[in-house]
Amino acid sequence: MKRRTLLGAALAGAVMTPAFASGTARAADPGPSVTRRTTTTLDSQAIFFVSYDGLVNNNSFQKNGLLTYKGYQYAAWYTADRNAVVGRRALGASTWATVKVGHTLRYNDSHNVISMGVSKVDGRLHLNMDSHSDGFTYVKSVAGLLDNPAGLSWTASRFGAPQSTLDGLVLTSQFTYPQFISTPEGRLQLSYRVAISGNGRNALAEYDGTKWTNLGEWSSSTGTYTSEHGSSTARNMYLHGIDYDVNGRLHSFFTWREQNGAVMCNSGGITNHDTGYVYSDDRGRTWRNNAGTAVGTTGGSDKVSVNDSGLVVDPLNPDHSLMNQESQATDSAGRPHAIISYVPGRFGQCTTNYVANRTANGRAFHVRKNASGTWQKTEIPVPLNSSQRTKLVLDKYNNAYAIFPFGRIAGASAASGYTDWKLLFDGSGLNAFGEVVIDEMRVKADNVLSVMYQEKSSGTTPSALRVVDFALPA
Repeated sequence: MKRRTLLGAALAGAVMTPAFASGTARAADPGPSVTRRTTTTLDSQAIFFVSYDGLVNNNSFQKNGLLTYKGYQYAAWYTADRNAVVGRRALGASTWATVKVGHTLRYNDSHNVISMGVSKVDGRLHLNMDSHSDGFTYVKSVAGLLDNPAGLSWTASRFGAPQSTLDGLVLTSQFTYPQFISTPEGRLQLSYRVAISGNGRNALAEYDGTKWTNLGEWSSSTGTYTSEHGSSTARNMYLHGIDYDVNGRLHSFFTWREQNGAVMCNSGGITNHDTGYVYSDDRGRTWRNNAGTAVGTTGGSDKVSVNDSGLVVDPLNPDHSLMNQESQATDSAGRPHAIISYVPGRFGQCTTNYVANRTANGRAFHVRKNASGTWQKTEIPVPLNSSQRTKLVLDKYNNAYAIFPFGRIAGASAASGYTDWKLLFDGSGLNAFGEVVIDEMRVKADNVLSVMYQEKSSGTTPSALRVVDFALPA
């Protein structure tokens, strides 16, 4: 494809004016707010070990570790004895019913998360779990279980046996990062990575209610990236998410991670660089850049590459400890938003210790496309105080919420053009370890923000896994 170029000229400054508001907010719309309601306990003794500075039950890139469908909420986690468990409750209930699904966690690796998805076409719950550049375990429920939760008991017999394939479909021997997404027609897609960090490709599979089909890979690991320090010829595209908007467009923000550390100013940093964006209007078969130019075909020979033009919406070299797999969302008009985080240049132009520098000086930024089609970026004035990720949620008024490590929540109003970011909840009383998991579907279902978090512990001592609910503006 074409030579790689940056869209830096399309970026607005770090502080925006209200004239760039989303275009959907009205004067009467309330601004962002969170009102803490109830906290429920999923497991008083969930498995706890720190790996890659995170927890296997609370990695924010899970999609979904917590979800809501037809009046019930579902959660998945590993118990202290390593059993994979799925829980459910009626919305508002104080207790969860749980079932073991017949699988035990193999390794103390925080990548080996449990992700859930709903195939609306047949009312099944799907789980993909326990994978990091190797095989996976897949479990699905009986048809109709999620369509009639009140009428069907929550027992292990409602789930099929664990599989190492998708109903016989073999994907890859090096599988990581399962993310389920429901299509507008009610099918279920599975996004995943083939191969390894620094040399991996993104791929899609699709379930139509009868069978799984492998759609194929859509991103490339090849091409040459050159920084001021050196070059790299292999990489991985890390997704900040993959989401359908209200109009049926599929959006994905991403960052690149280079295989060759020569692109960095210091070996203590990380080779992540640039925030990119692509979309698809044909259910993930064809990928286009911000200008609408086709840059890749899923399963085809032409895949999205680091050398394609028009991909980058926020340029950044590998010297600032940019986080991968942060967060994204779409608003009521179908416009894409993302949270990214890194160490800003005012703290220096070369990070030398990824964890320490992000913890001391890392900041999160809100990147989004406004009504005129221009990309804008605003720094959120809340220090990370962590090396970990922040989640993004938009309420029905398009107000934005950043859910930081330790369960802290900041918000900004659409009416202000997202210039009025402020801390709304400081995480007090949670004792949360770090990253949290968000129920994206519940925000849309009943205007409640559910946050799954695990309490701090030490070593491998199990700790409580909980869900706290916050009411958003009515």
